[in-house]
Amino acid sequence: MTGDEGEERARRIPSTDAPTEEQAGRILADINEVIRAGEEMRRLRGELIQALAGLGWTQETIARLARMSQPAVSKQLAARGRTGDPTEPTTPRLELDQRDTPWLEGRLWAVAEEITETLDGTARCTRYVAALERGRRRFTPENVDELRRLIEDDLRLRRAELPDGLQAAYDRISRALDLPTEATDTPVPAFGSASVRRGLARRLQRDRLRDDRSAL
Repeated sequence: MTGDEGEERARRIPSTDAPTEEQAGRILADINEVIRAGEEMRRLRGELIQALAGLGWTQETIARLARMSQPAVSKQLAARGRTGDPTEPTTPRLELDQRDTPWLEGRLWAVAEEITETLDGTARCTRYVAALERGRRRFTPENVDELRRLIEDDLRLRRAELPDGLQAAYDRISRALDLPTEATDTPVPAFGSASVRRGLARRLQRDRLRDDRSAL
């Protein structure tokens, strides 16, 4: 074997310090999840910008809150104008008590987040919340049912450590989710996708829970 052939063979053989194929696969899978979650968050941000513009917020205000340039916000709005239906309503409803499924899922997500933060990451629903945030879980009926079971376990087993408002909020959300499908699966309003509605409901529910806690 020539010196050049030996060097080439050495470059092809993984170092003993290199990760195994299984380890490398897990690393790449984790990176792919982060990238996918990032893409979903960028799409959600764009849709939320549309919703806020529909509420009458100025581009300057949206740009400041989103930490974007105003031209970037204008580009988002222009893209919607090229693809959207100009006859669609532009003003979303922001009342907390709405009954379509994505909205209720967002509220459920908020309750789970509050539980896991209150219990310093030791709640039964903690890992599920992390999976939702990273895009490793989707809001399928089966996943929502599993999240509900975990929340119910936390509320039952560690109720003394949790604010009363969490139980009350969960009970309202749970009753609405248990209604017949035709009563809850109304069409997603034109101002935003299911992801946007989950995001809005999640934020409004968390703000409500914190306001209720502050009022005590």
